[in-house]
Amino acid sequence: MTAREPKIPGPEHPITIEATGVRVVARVGTHVVADTTRALTLREADYPPVQYIPLDDVDRTLLTDSATRTYCPYKGDASYYGLALTDGTRADAVWFYAEPYDAVAEIAGHVAFYTDQVDVRAGA
Repeated sequence: MTAREPKIPGPEHPITIEATGVRVVARVGTHVVADTTRALTLREADYPPVQYIPLDDVDRTLLTDSATRTYCPYKGDASYYGLALTDGTRADAVWFYAEPYDAVAEIAGHVAFYTDQVDVRAGA
């Protein structure tokens, strides 16, 4: 296995992280999964902005462990949670970087949601 060499964000692949500055609520249907005023907005290259929500502001009783792992050369190793809700489980709907690379260290302790499975709204 080859060593993973972190890539540094730059002009060809910019990444910025800043405080969102407004309330962010994540819902599945009417169920509130997360509610925070401490979210971070991560903007990466041409991807849509992603809200990273402090894990402390997530209803952890809904999180289920996942064996899924992925790798991003800019952020590091990602781990996942599923969401266990009354209408079923949404596998791997939540991701996080337990030990993100230095360039994105601010997202440690935060999670993000796949917006095709969870409705995430800033300014909610």
